[in-house]
Amino acid sequence: MTDKTTPPPQVWPTLRATDARALISFLSDAFGFVATAVHGEGDRVAHAELRWPLGGGIMLGSTRDDPDDPWNLKPGTFGAYVVADDIEALHARAAAAGAEIIREPFTTDYGSHDFTARDPEGNLWHFGTYRGENL
Repeated sequence: MTDKTTPPPQVWPTLRATDARALISFLSDAFGFVATAVHGEGDRVAHAELRWPLGGGIMLGSTRDDPDDPWNLKPGTFGAYVVADDIEALHARAAAAGAEIIREPFTTDYGSHDFTARDPEGNLWHFGTYRGENL
């Protein structure tokens, strides 16, 4: 949980999606991300921000056809570790929403309770209770 002295996110992992609007819906339904900004028209998403309830967030947008764009990330190449409190409930939610479960819930040798899933675009999401060293 973030206290009042913790600044808002300043590091934003980003990804591109073939169907960004569908991915936003999936990430919200399956994992619990909250869309706080979605800009674009029709099927194209120019910019979206999804917040994670425990703090932080991601940015995403639709793929671009410009091969000279230095930020032309390929869909399905993203991976993230996300801190979560109730791994069993999140795992059940993700599985019910159609996430491909890559690794069922397990406990690591350092005490984190984790699971891994893949979204419809091919990105990997590893959820765990480990909050980082000394946090």
